[in-house]
This record gives sequence, structure tokens and C-alpha cells, in this order.
Amino acid sequence: MTDTAFSSDDFDKLLDDFIATQLSDLENSFEDNFDKENNKKNDENSNKDINDEDLIINEDLLEKNNFYNEYIQYSHNETTSLALEEKRLFEAIINLIKSSINCAKEADLDIDKFYIEINDILPRFNPKRTQNLTKNILQAWNLLIKSQPERLANLPLNASDEQILNYAEKTTNKNLMAALISYVETLIELDACEIAYNLRKVKYKKYKIEKKIYEEEMRRKEKTRLYISAIKEKNFPIDAEMLVNNFFK
Repeated sequence: MTDTAFSSDDFDKLLDDFIATQLSDLENSFEDNFDKENNKKNDENSNKDINDEDLIINEDLLEKNNFYNEYIQYSHNETTSLALEEKRLFEAIINLIKSSINCAKEADLDIDKFYIEINDILPRFNPKRTQNLTKNILQAWNLLIKSQPERLANLPLNASDEQILNYAEKTTNKNLMAALISYVETLIELDACEIAYNLRKVKYKKYKIEKKIYEEEMRRKEKTRLYISAIKEKNFPIDAEMLVNNFFK
């Protein structure tokens, strides 16, 4: 074949026809190879993601005290697995309930049973699942108001955390002091859990973006390899690597 018999226009047309007719087969081959490799990597990384995201602690969270168990019903075993933020939140709520029960017993009040759904914060806290937690906090606060109406009447309306803590320091009733401190701790730990949730959410979005960028880059490289290989098999009189790399640029 002479140079005049095979012009650059002829080659461009031949190459375009070849790419058009072979594109479907190349895409299918790429998708099969890419999906197999990607699924393998996802399986390998799945356990790593869980371990990075979830700090699990196993220990007894509740005191085995018949007095409190009479008034608190748990939806989960006393020994459970909670991440650090959720563990602190759960302990704060339990301390709030216990101290409010102490105040109610001191005032000789009837006590409605508390129903704590530990599953609300398993495996991790989610702001959409706080209805039952909030119900228990309000139940404890209402019990405090009933047991100490005169003392709590001196608290400013919509008191801030700092105002509640300042008042707790001045009260002479140790059960009320413990209840108020536990109440503030509960609100703080709720905020901490929500902040941790939002951080995990941002981290997950970042991971998804990076994963997408990585997969797109792997797709480009695999397509480049397949195109180069296919062109070389046809023995076109051109540098296949340079042609395909420039094409994808």
C-alpha cells in the first residue's frame, strides 16, 4: 500500500467507522471487567468503612438496681454496644430519669414508668429518631416540676443551660441538683450526637464524591486501554496510544 493510496482523510473515515461499529462491544467488555473489579474492591472496603465509622464499646451501661428497674423499662439488654457519643447520651438520660425518680419519691408522688428505647440510638444516633428520647426527657422534666414546683418556679422561663446550672449550684436539694445537672448534660449530649451525625454525613458525602471521581478515572483508563488494544489489533499505521490519549483529552 502506497502513501497516496491511503490518505489521511481515508484513515480518519476508516477509524471513525471502526470506532462506531466497535463501540458497543467495547463498552460491554469494559462494563463487565469494571463491574467485577469494582465489586471486588467494594467488598474489600465494606468492613473497613464500618470499622472507621463506628467506634463500638461493650460494657454494662446500667446499674442492676431493683429500685430503679421498677420504674424504668428497657427495650434492650442492659449490656449493649453503643458508640461513644450515644453511650454518653444514654447515660445522661438514665441519670436524668433516676434523679427525677428520686425527687418524685421524696415528694411521695406516683411515678409513671419510663420506657427507654435503646434501639432509638442503635446502631448510631439519627436526628429523625429522637421522638422517644424526647418523650423520656419531657417525662422526667414534668416529674421534676410536680415534685419541686416552688423551687422550679424561681427558674426563668426558657432558661438557658447556664442559668439552669447556676440555679442547680444554689439549690439545697441534692436530688434536684443532680436532676438539673443531668438535664443539661442530656441536652448537651443530644447536640453532640447530632454534630457527630452531621460529621458522619459530610464524611460519607466526601467519600461518595471521591469514589465517583476514582471510578470515572478507572473507566477512562479502562476505555483507553481497550481502544488502544483494539486499534493495535487492526494494525492501523498510527501510534495507537498517542491517538487514543489525545482523543480522551
